Amino acid sequence: MNILFLCTGNSCRSQMAEGWGRHLGGPDLHFDSAGIEAHGQNPRAIAVMEEAGIDISGQESTRLTDELLDWADRVVTVCGHADEHCPILPPGTAKEHWPLSDPAKATGSEEAIIDTFRATRDEVERRVRELVSRLGEEASG
Repeated sequence: MNILFLCTGNSCRSQMAEGWGRHLGGPDLHFDSAGIEAHGQNPRAIAVMEEAGIDISGQESTRLTDELLDWADRVVTVCGHADEHCPILPPGTAKEHWPLSDPAKATGSEEAIIDTFRATRDEVERRVRELVSRLGEEASG
């Protein structure tokens, strides 16, 4: 099964979700991410994922394409903007929405901002674990 995480800029939340998916998913689950736009990867997202032992630095910040939509069996929007602007999906493609707040909009000290990124990382991990478990149950019957 192919799972696509979709965000506004494919820089933080969807990148984290792709990283967690690749780390937690089994051999029958394939993960990618894209954005309505491509803003480049956020260095703080890379840093907090590295803290969790997951290297997402080799992932690319990409724009959503028709090819990615055709590839995906399931599209997970991880922000309201992406959910509102998600194009019509091909027949048979499932969609779900995770309303995650954008850690890139965090303000305050660097420590407070990093703590916001960590909280997002942990929430994304929880949701990806639940998704992987749910998809495993669906596949087994």
